[in-house]
Amino acid sequence: MPAQNEKKDHLPVLGVGPAYVIAITVLTVMCITLSKLGFLPYLRIRATVGVMHAVGTAFLIVGIWLWVSAAIKEKLREKIIANQLVITGVYALVRNPIYSAFAFVMSGAALLSSNLYLLPLPLVFWALLTVMMQATEEKWLLEQFGDEYKEYCKRVNRCIPWFPKR
Repeated sequence: MPAQNEKKDHLPVLGVGPAYVIAITVLTVMCITLSKLGFLPYLRIRATVGVMHAVGTAFLIVGIWLWVSAAIKEKLREKIIANQLVITGVYALVRNPIYSAFAFVMSGAALLSSNLYLLPLPLVFWALLTVMMQATEEKWLLEQFGDEYKEYCKRVNRCIPWFPKR
């Protein structure tokens, strides 16, 4: 068993993920529940319900796809333990696909609630993700992988999947 002060040869496997996922899940469930119970305002405009449900469903599908692609297809755990910077597959579209996956799923849930007052929640999720990543994992990755990680950051968005920049 390694000593407490020994440096690991790889980054933490879970990173700050559990804190982020728990925070946005609790926030989403709390807001939806409190609005359904009448403790938070509930604004529903009939003309927007179909659009909110369609976008919410699309967000759920994108979130599930991101998670499966990042965690299972890319075999992320093994690559972290092997101390590899993952920049292929879904990681070529977004730097933090697992965290983005949960943000998409929770945003989808908020949209499916059809409460227009919950529309700012996805902005809160993206802001929280940005702050947490800048304060933790991005520093770790920069220290571990240096210029290779800097170049990767220039090409690929932090939170929102998009085509890599050239």
